[in-house]
Amino acid sequence: MQKKILITGGTGFLGVHLARHFLKKNYAVTLFDLSRLDAKDLIGKVKFVKGDVRNAKLLSKFLKNQDFVVHAAAALPIQVSKKAIYSVNIDGTKTVLNESLKQKVKRLVFISSTAVYGVPKHLPEKETSPINPIGWYGISKVEGEKLCLEYQRKGLEINILRPKTFLGIERLGVFELWFEAIFSNHSLFILGNGNNKYQLLSVSDLVMAVEKALNVKTSGEIFNIGAKKFDTWRSDLGFVIKHAKSKSKIRSLPTLPSQLALQILEILRLSPIAAWHYKTMPIDSYVSIRKAEKILNWHPKKSNQDLFLESYLWYKKNRKDIIGRKGNTHRVGWNFKILNLVSKL
Repeated sequence: MQKKILITGGTGFLGVHLARHFLKKNYAVTLFDLSRLDAKDLIGKVKFVKGDVRNAKLLSKFLKNQDFVVHAAAALPIQVSKKAIYSVNIDGTKTVLNESLKQKVKRLVFISSTAVYGVPKHLPEKETSPINPIGWYGISKVEGEKLCLEYQRKGLEINILRPKTFLGIERLGVFELWFEAIFSNHSLFILGNGNNKYQLLSVSDLVMAVEKALNVKTSGEIFNIGAKKFDTWRSDLGFVIKHAKSKSKIRSLPTLPSQLALQILEILRLSPIAAWHYKTMPIDSYVSIRKAEKILNWHPKKSNQDLFLESYLWYKKNRKDIIGRKGNTHRVGWNFKILNLVSKL
């Protein structure tokens, strides 16, 4: 029989990539999200439900007879508001877990984040490393994981993924700043000297990890997910600049003054760049993926350079349609007006 899967946050960047993958695997796909479905290639091929993950009644209706659930819905750090982030990421997660248990879903995968580790101190960070999250978003993911393990004990099979920041075609958000700089031959600004190693992740590799986490016999486990091959910001971004034949130059911003300025802008809600971004960017940041390789038999295929180049080339090709689209998800640009003004000054 055809397997059925429901994806919360289904119209977002990860949700759309998951939908495409599972359609190819002949799953019946349901996307559950507050935002409309704008991926034209999916319209008519998936069931789209406009709904809030805090709506237990609506969730219960569409979770009925589902085999699998991927809980990817989340309020991102750009939301700033503690109340909004906690409401979606904690209360919403509890509702999804509770209704999935009631409807006897076979397996749920929860998309957490390496933000739970906070500023990296135990490199590479392992699943057993101390938890010290940054900001409301990181804290909400820690609480979400606790809820998952609680419902695992109640009988709902769950695996938790902690992905590094992931990129791929259609990813914008904070990375639009760099892509536009490369395209326009402008300076590309980074915090610190850029010689720190920073691990990223291809969305296609994350999608494969999700599938394996859904189908592996083991449950109740937490897995770090990240690229196997990665280098420094200067090396990986320099690769894209060279390939694009751009005249863009990588410019270093002094770490402490820049972090202070970004913190003030964040507090005043004038910048979409959150503490998680500006506190971890100037330092080495990477996780061990050995557990996922061993238990899930998952092996990432794309390096930082691969995923950066893939994302930039897509941006270059679709730039005319992208400019002017603003919002607070990864599939649209973020409002950088204040940062653009600062950079010009």
